Amino acid sequence: METKQRKVEVPVMADLLAKGEKPEYLLWIGSAGAFDDRYKQVSRAFVKILDHLGTSYAVLGTEESSSGDVARRAGNEMLFQMQALMNIEIFGGYEISKILTCDPHAYNTFKNEYPDLGGTCEVIHHTQFLRDRMNDGTLQIPEGALEGKTITFHDPCYLGRANKEYRAPRQLLDALSASRKEMPRHMSFALCCGAGGGQMFKEAEKGTKEVFLERTEEALETGADIIATACPYCMVMMTDGIKYKNREEDVKAYDVAELVAQALKL
Repeated sequence: METKQRKVEVPVMADLLAKGEKPEYLLWIGSAGAFDDRYKQVSRAFVKILDHLGTSYAVLGTEESSSGDVARRAGNEMLFQMQALMNIEIFGGYEISKILTCDPHAYNTFKNEYPDLGGTCEVIHHTQFLRDRMNDGTLQIPEGALEGKTITFHDPCYLGRANKEYRAPRQLLDALSASRKEMPRHMSFALCCGAGGGQMFKEAEKGTKEVFLERTEEALETGADIIATACPYCMVMMTDGIKYKNREEDVKAYDVAELVAQALKL
C-alpha cells in the first residue's frame, strides 16, 4: 500500500506462519474493504494507524472469503454455514484468538453467530480498538486536530443497536477537538442507512422516499461539515446521499479511522 509518506507493508498470516511468527490480531478486511474503491481508503487509513502504533497483526490475503453475513440476511442459510465453517477452520488452523475488523456486519456475525458453529474468538471493532489505545495512552491524538469542523456521527445498526456500542466512536471524535452535533435520531433510536440486511444488493421496495435519503437529510440538517461513519455500508449510502443532494463541495463522509489518520498526519 502506497502512502505519500512511506510504503506500508501489510503482513499476511501465511507468510508469518512460514517464519514461525504468530501475530496478536487477525485484521479482517471484508469484501468492501478489499474491493470497494471508497472503502479501500478506510482500510489503508486503518492499516497506517496499526503500523504507526506498532500493532502485531496480519491479514488472510487470498484466504479471506465472505463472513457469510449477507448470505444469512438474504435467507441462504446453507451458504452462510458453508462460509462460516470454512472461516472457522482457517481461524483454527492459524490459532487466531483476536479478530479486528472495520465492518460491523462481520463483527456481529463473528461475535454473535459463529459461536453456535464452534467459532469462538474475541472480536473487536476498529473504533473499539482505537478507543482502547487512546485510553491506555498508546494512541495520542494531537489537540485541536479538527478544530473548527462540525461532525455528526451516523450509528451503524450492527455496531449500535445490535451490539450496544455507541460510546467508542464518539469518544474518538470528541478527541479530535471538532464540534459534534447529534442527529435527532441517534444511538439506540438511530435510523438505518438503508443498506443492511442485504438491502444494498436488491432493488428498492415501494415507498415515497429511499431510506438513505431521509438519513442523509437528517445529517445535513445538523449543519455538519463531516458525516462520520464506522461501517462500509453506511459509507456508501451517506456518500451517495451527499451526491444526490449536490452537497459534495461542502460536506464530506469519512470513516472514524480516516479522521484519526488525518489527525496523526499519516
